[in-house]
Amino acid sequence: MIVTGSAGADPPGMGGLDLRSVNRVVITALAALVLAGPAHGARDPLSSAVWPSGTAVIAYESEPALAAALERHPATIVRKIPALRTVAVRPAGRVGAYAARVDAEPGIVRVERAAHRRSLVEPGLALDASSLPFQWQYAAIGADRVPAEVAQAAAGVTIAVVDTGADVTAPDLSAKAPQAYSIRRRDADVTDANGHGTFVSALAAGSASNGEGIAGVAGEARLLVVQAGTPNGAFTDVDEAAAIVYAVDHGARIVNLSLGGPGTSTTERRAVEYAVSRGVLLVAAVGNGALRGNKVEYPAALLQPVGSRGVGGAGLAVAASDRSGARAGFSSTGTHVSLAAPGADVLSAVSSASSESEYPRVALPGSLGGLYGYSSGTSFAAPQVAGAAALVWAANPLLRAHDVANVLEQSAQGGGAWNAELGFGVLDVPAAVARAQVTEPTAAPFAPPAAPSVLQVSARRSGKRVTLTWPRVDGAARYRVNARTNGRSRLLVTSTRTSAAFSLAPGTHSLTVTALDLAGATVAVSRAWRVQVPRR
Repeated sequence: MIVTGSAGADPPGMGGLDLRSVNRVVITALAALVLAGPAHGARDPLSSAVWPSGTAVIAYESEPALAAALERHPATIVRKIPALRTVAVRPAGRVGAYAARVDAEPGIVRVERAAHRRSLVEPGLALDASSLPFQWQYAAIGADRVPAEVAQAAAGVTIAVVDTGADVTAPDLSAKAPQAYSIRRRDADVTDANGHGTFVSALAAGSASNGEGIAGVAGEARLLVVQAGTPNGAFTDVDEAAAIVYAVDHGARIVNLSLGGPGTSTTERRAVEYAVSRGVLLVAAVGNGALRGNKVEYPAALLQPVGSRGVGGAGLAVAASDRSGARAGFSSTGTHVSLAAPGADVLSAVSSASSESEYPRVALPGSLGGLYGYSSGTSFAAPQVAGAAALVWAANPLLRAHDVANVLEQSAQGGGAWNAELGFGVLDVPAAVARAQVTEPTAAPFAPPAAPSVLQVSARRSGKRVTLTWPRVDGAARYRVNARTNGRSRLLVTSTRTSAAFSLAPGTHSLTVTALDLAGATVAVSRAWRVQVPRR
């Protein structure tokens, strides 16, 4: 799974760790993550001195509103995503002060720091390949038992892989003649110096008919490679969002997101909503954090919300299983897991430009020119589900995205029962295809991530002392009170309580209360409350 900001590919062996098969462990450093919102008790992000790469991400209501704000507060535009009404800018001075000024402008929804994302791979492991059947995962999910006519029909479905790029000269990918685009370079060069994207792409849609190497779950599906990450796997939610929009606009029916981070953002939410509103199925890795605090990761928790227990949502959050069918030891757990797929020590194609220390090569009998290796991580479980989704759509093109997700969940090996480790169980491809063929499409769409609700606030003033009260909001971890005075916005209070009292200077103030969840995402926000404090 990749994490935006400084995303690193899922190092080989990041999935379930079978210590009995490990000869040596190579620790792969993961870049530090920057949360989309402040930690509990931290200062509001607009007053923080830490702004990655000196950029601010602006969500705006309209082009005129953005133009007016940038005219008053000039900055260099780093990236603009018109479809999401989002722009990343780099001001000349202090970013925090600049962000606070722009955030107070009319028509500006929010100014945020970039949320970092990384590849969800486990630290590189050198395995005893002799103890592992080649591409065992393919048979474990039944991908070898899909009817030929369904496998061929998948040629009408496009899977987009948003990742570190891909080695399009690798035999299993070159045979696909994939579409390719780099969000960073804005051209078709998606050279994968990291290796994560190549590994993921081949698992989802590596050619099954080229007589070389491995076979992807949907070997005949079309492949769209969208490079968002740097060679070290680093990128941000803005890169991720731009890649999602590009994939959707260029015909992707399924978008694989083997990436994640502990906080979400307005930009990421808008990208998910954009895809869902256009009937695209998003598939994300749930994360490799079971042994490191088991923190919730995004975008997986946007697709299958915390507390949903696999029901509804805006896509699929995928956990990793091992050869026994149990949860891989590293795979995150929680009420937002949809289903699972093999992610421990799986075999796939390796980029020729990647590091051998991170993606060790193994000799594959019969291979004439490709490079192959084993790796682990929920990053490598997700693309198998993405490939299975293409086969479900091939079996029944009338289904909608939420139908496809439901078919995959209900046909999984859990027999319709859900649990926090494997969701509805390990992926069962032939069962999903069979179920799809007798499933009637439904009208109810997936629900996109919920927009922040309106927080009802009451105010009382006694002289210069003002007291605000509000009801507790479900899902809120803390509340932030901001004041806008004479066109400038500032933070007054951050609290876990449902009331706040403070003194204000004489003048007219506009007060706003925002409810934030643990990740710093906005759950609810009040309308501006105008308070006038007399001089005497």
